[in-house]
Amino acid sequence: MSGIIFLKSANFERILDFYKDRIGMNLWMSQAHCTILKHGNLLLGFCEGEKPDTQGCYTFYYQTQAEIDQIYKEFEDCAESEPKINADYNIYHFFARDPEGRLVEFQQFLQPVTPIIDSIDLLQSRRSIRKYKDTYVSDELLMKVLETCRYAPSSMNQQPYYFVVIRDKTKIQKLSQIRTGALHINKAGIAVAICVDPAKTKRVSDDGCIAAYHFLLSAHSYGLGTCWIGDMNRPEVKDLLHIPHDHFVATVTPLGFPDEAPAAKNRKTAYDLMK
Repeated sequence: MSGIIFLKSANFERILDFYKDRIGMNLWMSQAHCTILKHGNLLLGFCEGEKPDTQGCYTFYYQTQAEIDQIYKEFEDCAESEPKINADYNIYHFFARDPEGRLVEFQQFLQPVTPIIDSIDLLQSRRSIRKYKDTYVSDELLMKVLETCRYAPSSMNQQPYYFVVIRDKTKIQKLSQIRTGALHINKAGIAVAICVDPAKTKRVSDDGCIAAYHFLLSAHSYGLGTCWIGDMNRPEVKDLLHIPHDHFVATVTPLGFPDEAPAAKNRKTAYDLMK
């Protein structure tokens, strides 16, 4: 956690309603005369006061243009303009005003950025992505994802997993045709097979699936999309990718910058999970 911005508010309850109900910030902490709200890794604290602090601009960052467009529909009544591309800063954004006149910006960077997702948001916001942009995923960014994957746990720390990165369009096309559920592999510029060498572990599927999910989360933290494709531990997959037949393929996932922002589906409650 890096810090908190505290602001005085003369209309405390109305301001909390705006940031909680309209923007969707979550309650982080409630104090005597201050309430701290959270949005990703942004903490805003509003404190009761006679005169509101209205300096500066408070920017809420999102992953896709589709999210910005959707948010604009909710804030059209207090927006200063429609969403647009700002070529100077390479962003897609619009401005609005909160009930006390503060300038609030909603934006998406049009270029890749370093991770900004905190751990809870990372776990709750990952989605299966089936539409991808044509934006090239650099080797540098890919290595950052794999650097995080080095820390995936494994049985007795044998680290038996490895990652086969496929950029060849012909191979990606063939992978997508192996089974109906694999069609999405062809929607991205890269496919990645997460594999395990059985000579290095007695927990082949456990180690493979842990490493694969580590990869999905790491990719998401860098703004990349993935989609778990099951039932790819097949001879034809291994032949195509030159993987030994006795090795285990946990999944083959597409990898790229998302061109969609799927909404969260209904989930069980925490109480439903307890048996």
